[in-house]
Amino acid sequence: MKLLVNMLIGLGILKEDLDYHLVRASMVIIFLFFGYSKWFNYEAQALIPLIEHGPLIFWMYPVFGIRGAGRFLGVSEWLFCALLLSGFWNKKLGILGAIGSCFSFVATTTVIPFLPNAWEKSAGGFPAMTDNVAFLMKDLVLLAASVYLLRQDLIRLNSPAAGLPSWRT
Repeated sequence: MKLLVNMLIGLGILKEDLDYHLVRASMVIIFLFFGYSKWFNYEAQALIPLIEHGPLIFWMYPVFGIRGAGRFLGVSEWLFCALLLSGFWNKKLGILGAIGSCFSFVATTTVIPFLPNAWEKSAGGFPAMTDNVAFLMKDLVLLAASVYLLRQDLIRLNSPAAGLPSWRT
């Protein structure tokens, strides 16, 4: 075990802020690719059962239509991508991106309890997930990553090294 630990340390796993930069870069990539897919009909069709049953996003179809809702989501995801990317240099923009990211993943995870046939009956129901629930479960981790980035950006913006007055009283 000591050899493994020393190898990991030698690879730079303890480098300052490595986790923060990896999480930020990962979120940028995720929003870039997921936002891109929203522009195509295959994705718009795949989202129908999710959006129809989402307590925070159900309104998109009556307002935008099926393809318009996909494009709205794509633009939103690209906006969050750009803000999160900007967060490498500007913590205020990073905070806005993390807030948008948090909202995005709260909106998608709240779909899970409302999906019909979410739990596979042939496997005894809950906790045996169907494909749509399995797809959405990743959003719990992405929500945690979004909260982490939001917290880190708030800490960094509020630190004396940032040259800004403290928000704490």
